[in-house]
Amino acid sequence: MLKRIGGLSKSMIDKTRSMLSSNNQTPTAVIVAREDHCVSRKSISANALKVLNRLHEGGFAAYLVGGGVRDVLVGLQPKDFDVATDASPEDVRALFRNSRIIGRRFRLVHVVYGRDIIEVATFRASHDKGTGGEVGEAGRIVRDNVFGTIEEDAIRRDFSVNALYYNIADHSVVDYVGGLHDLNQKLFRLIGDPVTRCEEDPVRVLRAVRLAAKLEFDIAPDTLSAMQQTAPLLANQSPARMFDEVLKLFQGGYSKRSFAAVRKHDLLEYLFPMLAKRLAENASPELEKMLNAALVNTDKRVSQGKPITPAYLLAFMLWPDVEAETKQYISDGKKVSEALMLASEDVLKRQLAVISIPKRFSGPMREIWQLQPRLEQWRGKRALKLMEGRRFRAAYDFLCLRSTIEPELVEVAAWWTEVQEVPFHDRVDYTSRKKAVYGLWGEPKPDTPSKKKRRRRRSGKAKPTNAQPNGKPSKD
Repeated sequence: MLKRIGGLSKSMIDKTRSMLSSNNQTPTAVIVAREDHCVSRKSISANALKVLNRLHEGGFAAYLVGGGVRDVLVGLQPKDFDVATDASPEDVRALFRNSRIIGRRFRLVHVVYGRDIIEVATFRASHDKGTGGEVGEAGRIVRDNVFGTIEEDAIRRDFSVNALYYNIADHSVVDYVGGLHDLNQKLFRLIGDPVTRCEEDPVRVLRAVRLAAKLEFDIAPDTLSAMQQTAPLLANQSPARMFDEVLKLFQGGYSKRSFAAVRKHDLLEYLFPMLAKRLAENASPELEKMLNAALVNTDKRVSQGKPITPAYLLAFMLWPDVEAETKQYISDGKKVSEALMLASEDVLKRQLAVISIPKRFSGPMREIWQLQPRLEQWRGKRALKLMEGRRFRAAYDFLCLRSTIEPELVEVAAWWTEVQEVPFHDRVDYTSRKKAVYGLWGEPKPDTPSKKKRRRRRSGKAKPTNAQPNGKPSKD
């Protein structure tokens, strides 16, 4: 790890270790000079550098802080660049015309460069040092707008490895809370009293699990104990905020490790309670295999720079219950399409009580589910018509992963793979090879439809509409 954090000298690590063991309430800075660490301007986005430099030129302190510094020090390419400063939100807003002040609970500034947003936060202080802070009855922070110094800001941050500052003025790395020591130990540790910090914001429990999975770090024993004690508070968090955490857990390129960590720490019930119950009651190797395949596929797409949508992975998380309820509706006499629609509504309604899923994702999830029996059963031109739909590719991938645990689907999944390579003008003839799969849902196999007799055309002239039975015109 010493090499991974840029040849940081052992004396610097020892200094942070001694700082951790002291009881001094005022943190003492460990300043690592430019030549002793690996954070450089080349590893920082151009837009983040613009913000840092303009703040510095405007006479304000300007630091890159958090994951951007942490990831560079452990050899990763950072994706998020957050800036901390002694400038007030109004000062920052005055410096950048392309900015806006956001938030009530936590006021900060977004500096916007097209689709790239640099987040700028003013140094925070303890709640008892001003009127801008408020803590609710359960210990959760309601408002966090007491501004202070960089030292106060450091001890207000969540984890020690997230409280490392890169100073644009002299390009040094500044550590007030032993973050460099914990990086060296591959350890996630909450700053301050762990229980209090988790009660302030219970979502920190999920953050610890996610970031430890990302970096493959351990969690400090006292932090882990506090997480276990306060985890039930996650049940009271807003579904919208929990959805944001789900996206971070499963869209960062390490979703398989995240899912394993969430299960290890008994947190799945706060994200996907139906899936958690199913896995606890019936440890199905097939279900585990399908979920792992979906997670690996998502991580692979991220590593290849391919687009991913939350709808695909969320559809897998809820699929076991959608499938089970669909079969129940079919046993009650419903047709497959209707049963699947009813089951989808039931499962989504229960899930939305835990994490909110915007319609732009829940709609595609329904479509992916509804397409499964069609991909299984439709033949001829109707089957080819499915390939024109915008959800075909996601539904096809979904079917292929299902085929890894349902042997009956192997042949039909292979056909869908092959037909996409067949020239367009040959596809109609190719449909004769498609096998229709019935019975997976418990539905009866349809009878072969008998050919309808064609009506014979009458020859001769048609009778007048006002003709009498004897063929003579009516006198009316």
